[in-house]
Amino acid sequence: MVTRQFVENRLFSVRRLAPGILLAALVAWISIQAARSPWLQVTGISALTLAIVLGMVVGNSLYPRIAAGSAAGVGFSKQTLLRLGIVLYGIRLTFQDIGHVGVAGVVIDTVMLCSTFALAWLLGTRVFGLDRNTAVLIGAGSSICGAAAVMATEPVVRGRSDQVTVAVSTVVVFGTVAIFLYPALYHLNLQYHFVSATSPTAYGLFAGSTIHEVAQVVAAGRAVGEQAANTAVIAKMVRVMMLAPFLVALSAYLCRSSDARRSGDAGEQASAGPTGPRRAESGLPAAPRITIPWFALGFVAVAALNSLVQLPHDFVALTTQFDTVVLATAMAALGLTTHVSAIRSAGIKPLALALLLFVWLIGGGIAINTSVAALLH
Repeated sequence: MVTRQFVENRLFSVRRLAPGILLAALVAWISIQAARSPWLQVTGISALTLAIVLGMVVGNSLYPRIAAGSAAGVGFSKQTLLRLGIVLYGIRLTFQDIGHVGVAGVVIDTVMLCSTFALAWLLGTRVFGLDRNTAVLIGAGSSICGAAAVMATEPVVRGRSDQVTVAVSTVVVFGTVAIFLYPALYHLNLQYHFVSATSPTAYGLFAGSTIHEVAQVVAAGRAVGEQAANTAVIAKMVRVMMLAPFLVALSAYLCRSSDARRSGDAGEQASAGPTGPRRAESGLPAAPRITIPWFALGFVAVAALNSLVQLPHDFVALTTQFDTVVLATAMAALGLTTHVSAIRSAGIKPLALALLLFVWLIGGGIAINTSVAALLH
């Protein structure tokens, strides 16, 4: 039986969360409306990108004055609503999409994802000296699906708002460049035949396997033609579908590396002897556990449902629109809690890393697309 105390607690929670959620939702709504303008649709700048940018503008001007009453709702939007948005993102996909790009498309997407992410981690931490979280988040955004991948990876690595915003910013910069550069490269190749694969389908597969955001893929594909756009979107959706196994694998790896450090600490403590440094009771922190992101599993479950059951078109369209609102609200909340000074302190290194990854996505993407197509045909 529902008690009066329970009802009062729920009402208190609603009153505490409502101001922040409404503020983030308002920023999201403005961003969604602005993203529908013809100019922004041509440039491929999505509502999610606009939401985080507009959120930062408000967050560094008006928000500090009302943060005390809005912080709880903004935090809820940035965390819980984000996870809900990732789950619902699966409604955009079906497993049948894989069949449209064939084995070659799946292999190309897999190789591009693994190689790009590995380069981000290696170059980010070893060459540029970035912290692990920033390198991982930039790698996730470049290798999978842009801002959505960055936001989905953040709970796994427990990144800070400024680290997430820096990673999303790199997606915005180089994804936008790709919208204009890729069609130019396609037409240049038609004229000079640098590579043999010159069909719109081959271009679409290349664009879908290497460009950051879905909206950017659509814009770059449509610049060449409808056939190129359709292939690019399908290749991109297959790449997006790899987000869930990527998150699980990343969580397992981080857990194993933490276990390894823990074992090393145990060895050092044992070698130190009774006079060496001691820790409380057992001397070691509790063993970390693999964190399987529930929202990643939910993402796969929704995609599976959409694949196995013929859902009504209107229902899918309505759910997709609702999901865009939820994700945009989460992005706006992230922007609201990000200070420009934190991004400025990150310096030029994250941008330099993203630039090298962008060069790899183009050069390595051409080589991998061409090689895999030749091997499997």
